Amino acid sequence: MRKKKEPRPLTATERVEEHIRQAIYQGALKSRERIIEEDVAKQLKCSHGTVREAFLRLERDGLLVSVARRGTFIRDISAASIEVIFSMRSKLEALCVRYLRQQMNAEAERSLRSALKKMQAAAAKNDNEAFLDADMHFHQTIWKLSNRATLENTLSNIMNPFIFMLARAYSSQMPIETRYQKHVKYLETILTQPISDVEDSVELYFRELATALLSKLPPRF
Repeated sequence: MRKKKEPRPLTATERVEEHIRQAIYQGALKSRERIIEEDVAKQLKCSHGTVREAFLRLERDGLLVSVARRGTFIRDISAASIEVIFSMRSKLEALCVRYLRQQMNAEAERSLRSALKKMQAAAAKNDNEAFLDADMHFHQTIWKLSNRATLENTLSNIMNPFIFMLARAYSSQMPIETRYQKHVKYLETILTQPISDVEDSVELYFRELATALLSKLPPRF
């Protein structure tokens, strides 16, 4: 049997990139927060050149932005970007739900309800981090159960660190139990809505979520 190829170790620049991406994902770095090259170099015990190269890559990917005479910041989140991301996600997840429903069986329903129970457990403990993880797992379960790898991979790419940044910003303004109940209703929609209407219902769910987020956005830089 052929052995699996071991993944190559990350370069110093890639380690800095991954550190910053994870900091955004985990909420340690927030939208508009300034990030200082010297501080990162000291923290990670690497050269300024390595950090500078990582900053350039992250800026190219749209995660950082340089502001003249002010420094480098975690990118702000614009209303336009929220609208585009949620529009893409709504249509793609709606497709996943339609494919899921076309091949729905008892095992798939158990998987969905099990994912929802993880959210319920986190909500009962009022554990926001666990709830956010369970929320992501719930939606990933939907994507996987569609049995459409292209859709699943595309959605995984769309869910970049800024989605999690938005989720944290929004979650701080809504009780965790309310967010859980919204997912309870969402799952019932997925399971019971006629297949002919289910895509429209999923898109409406995400349109309403985007509208709620947009209403709470602070002014930009």
